[in-house]
Amino acid sequence: MLSVLSYGRLVARAVLGGLSQTDSRDYSLITASCGFGKDFRKGILKKGMCYGDDACFIARNLNADVLGVADGVGGWRDYGVDPSQFSTTLMRTCERLVKEGRFTPSSPVGILTSGYFELLQNKVPLLGSSTACILVLDRQSHRLHTCNLGDSGFLVVRQGEVVHRSDEQQHYFNTPFQLSIAPPGSEGVVLSDSPEAADSSSFDVQLGDIILTATDGLFDNMPDYMILQELKKLKTSNYDSILQTAQSIAKQAHDLAYDPNYMSPFAQFACDNGLNVRGGKPDDITVLLSIVAEYTD
Repeated sequence: MLSVLSYGRLVARAVLGGLSQTDSRDYSLITASCGFGKDFRKGILKKGMCYGDDACFIARNLNADVLGVADGVGGWRDYGVDPSQFSTTLMRTCERLVKEGRFTPSSPVGILTSGYFELLQNKVPLLGSSTACILVLDRQSHRLHTCNLGDSGFLVVRQGEVVHRSDEQQHYFNTPFQLSIAPPGSEGVVLSDSPEAADSSSFDVQLGDIILTATDGLFDNMPDYMILQELKKLKTSNYDSILQTAQSIAKQAHDLAYDPNYMSPFAQFACDNGLNVRGGKPDDITVLLSIVAEYTD
């Protein structure tokens, strides 16, 4: 149900949110992942870190920790295409580029662009579309570099407050920006955005900061205040606490997704667009929960 990846000897020496910053120390991330597929295979993590049509990766390089999530566009299933193949292949490719050191920490969009172009040049036929969000923590500069294409995203939480977040990208209601590979002759018909269209940012993090990266299955079902309530339960940076909190957040979002009487963020957004909608939004949910900690090797 759960998976946790962490690298090196990661040390956080005080209660979260109360740590002072020292420029000479390298930072790293302690990260746990949890997710649910909307087909009720609860918490089943398919090969390649994939929950339903969502995919993710957690990787490291000598100078950086890198996270990524992607959400395969489910509409391809109507044409006999497995939407998870595109998102999973994209995330696997990005992960490999990181492990091979073929990236610049300050340019996560470069990882996304290189990964996408590899898919375009792949000799094995691949069709589909996906949103994508990639975060890179530069250990020495303590800067979090991000790119987000579509409606997945991230939050940076410090002392119980959101201090930095991604911007959602939508063409129109429920139609996020996305990378695509269309069948030959259909390139002009299938919606496809350039990786360079991703929203990019850089932000200085501090020891004890909490970073939550997720697909829209979380954000469509849980508003910020609910997420922050769950994160308040995370009092220490030990692995078990991170795992338990990631599990709690993912499970609550999953339960709310199937509540027909709940006015979810998605339902509110639909109402704002003139649609009479109520209830949660059943969807795949992927959550990566990270804490910024001191790194020693």
